[in-house]
Amino acid sequence: MTMKVLTVFGTRPEAIKMAPLVKKLKEERTIESVLCVTAQHREMLDQVLELFGLIPDYDLNIMKPNQSISMITANVLLGLEEVFQKEKPDIVLVHGDTTTTFAAALAAFYHQISIGHVEAGLRTYDKYSPYPEEMNRVMTGHLADLHFSPTKRNRENLLREGIKEERIFITGNTVIDALLEIADKPYQFEDKTLAGIDFEHKRVITVTCHRRENLGENMEHIFSAVRRIGDEFDDVEIIYPVHLNPKVRETAGRILAGADNIHLIEPLQYQPFVNLQAKSYLIITDSGGMQEEAPSLGKPVLVVRKETERPEAVEAGTVKLAGVEQEMIYEMTKELLTDQAAYSKMAHAANPYGDGHACERIIEILRNWKR
Repeated sequence: MTMKVLTVFGTRPEAIKMAPLVKKLKEERTIESVLCVTAQHREMLDQVLELFGLIPDYDLNIMKPNQSISMITANVLLGLEEVFQKEKPDIVLVHGDTTTTFAAALAAFYHQISIGHVEAGLRTYDKYSPYPEEMNRVMTGHLADLHFSPTKRNRENLLREGIKEERIFITGNTVIDALLEIADKPYQFEDKTLAGIDFEHKRVITVTCHRRENLGENMEHIFSAVRRIGDEFDDVEIIYPVHLNPKVRETAGRILAGADNIHLIEPLQYQPFVNLQAKSYLIITDSGGMQEEAPSLGKPVLVVRKETERPEAVEAGTVKLAGVEQEMIYEMTKELLTDQAAYSKMAHAANPYGDGHACERIIEILRNWKR
């Protein structure tokens, strides 16, 4: 008997992490795979779909200028109404903690359709950090029927919240599957700035910073620390693909522009971005996904946030929590640039997030699932 699996995602991070799973689902004879994108992000989502060769069966195309979280939620709920009525899937797969994820899970619940939550069980236990992601994943977790957790700690988080043990599966993180598919050691950059960087003789620091909770004073502290590092170390080149958010761009331009060794570039597609990470010396980021990706490439990560929902990486030694204060970020970055032992310890720590076979494990669980 064929199982119909409908996968829903809407942002670039979701697309990256779900693309290898969708590709493998389509290869399964016993599974009918249907893909629906909400396009909570539009351009960045389309880039990932093209990279992995995915053509959605449904595209809700909800992105509007200056859309609020409420608008996204309502439009996903309404858009999925017709999709669910037409397709009548056996299970809906969602990923992580976006507004698309929570709204799709809620829509599936309203239609009494089973829900599978990929990357389940991440927690900071602060409902406003990250915002709105923390509550998106908590609420999705309590709607879901199957929980695909990257790590043992994620599983334990769910057990503490009363999720039944037999519904939780440790699979590793699908982002490692995507990363290993895309990373290419002899990769040649098309971006003129990146093509002109001497990766062999310069130590490249890749920076990303965009989270809502870091907008304003926190971001000013982060960028000021980055500027100090750029001014102090002649052998360092800093690459910052600047997020499209106008507030991020204004702060970055005001604090970081004008330095010869700090390069503010446009956001990168996934393939060049993965290969930039691979060629970097270290990473400074407030991104969740990069805390999982960079360690697989042997790159130390400094997380510029007050807390992380990925404490396994901190415990493994691949990631350090640098906070959002200028002095702490500066000192921790400086240590990795001046203390080879400290750098090597992080660069050679084992990645706790998987081996690149998470998608295979998820599909095997779906095959054996008794609905």
